Amino acid sequence: MKAIVWTAYGPPDVLQLKEVEKPTPKDNEVLIRIHATTVTAGDCEQRSLKLPIWHALPMRAYVGLKRPKRITILGMDLAGEIESVGKDVKLFKKGDQVFAATGFVGMGACAEYICLPEEPEEGALAKKPANMTYEEAAAVPMGGLEALHLLRQGDIQSGQKVLINGAGGTIGTFAVQLAKYFGAEVTAVDSTGKLDLLRSIGADQVIDYTQEDFTKSGETYDLILDVVGKGSFSGCMRSLKQNGRYLIANPGLSQRVRGLWTSVRSNKKVIFGAASPMTEDLIFLKELIEAGKVKSVIDRRYPLKQAVEAHRYVETGQKKGHVVITVEHDRTT
Repeated sequence: MKAIVWTAYGPPDVLQLKEVEKPTPKDNEVLIRIHATTVTAGDCEQRSLKLPIWHALPMRAYVGLKRPKRITILGMDLAGEIESVGKDVKLFKKGDQVFAATGFVGMGACAEYICLPEEPEEGALAKKPANMTYEEAAAVPMGGLEALHLLRQGDIQSGQKVLINGAGGTIGTFAVQLAKYFGAEVTAVDSTGKLDLLRSIGADQVIDYTQEDFTKSGETYDLILDVVGKGSFSGCMRSLKQNGRYLIANPGLSQRVRGLWTSVRSNKKVIFGAASPMTEDLIFLKELIEAGKVKSVIDRRYPLKQAVEAHRYVETGQKKGHVVITVEHDRTT
């Protein structure tokens, strides 16, 4: 099968389209013929290892000290069709259309095929929404699950004022829609070119961060979700109401330390931490999608052979929502 193989830590050019061995499902696994996957900012950070040292060192120790060894194919989102199942699989059958989050431990979605357990301990697997294409479905798992996890951690309630900083990307576009579903009044913050998109998916107010610093407006919020982790910590704390919650999707070390101290010393809470993908949450998102409450936002689509170009575009920081990789199969495979 064809796959985009991760050969070294570095720029997008370390990714190569190669022929690799097609996997065979174990007794509890399904073999998925992948039709679409995604490229996220997280994929680019992992590929390049441009991460804080306290994060980069454990990752290098797990994946490979000098070059990737344990994981050689990136990609954590996918949608496709089950081609075969192991003898112990009960929940799925050949021909089922599915979508999944592989989780960090396995990755491997930037390829023609992947094997996943029918009940993953790390990751999530479910039948894809009936009203979505494979490309639309592939854009859901990681961004949708992370947004759902963070908003639930923040105990979002109907009627609250919620601000989402970095609302135009993988996590943010789902966070805006989910916050509206939960009944919040949503202010979305991002760059000029993304504001119309944010209005179109339900944001009540939008702020162009290149023109205005929301932390200096005097407005206060019950919940602030900082997707990119670049907001002023002290400014965000000033912009929180009493008993408010500041959620940081991608916290730095100083934010972690200050957040813990603030949570102990005041009635404002700072919350951080990545989601552990769960199938029950993926099914919850599927039901919202089929009910017309949530949709994917796709900026660009690239064929598998142009994965390097997709990574380059994501690294510009200009993408709106998701960048999808479409996987076309030879008729003989």
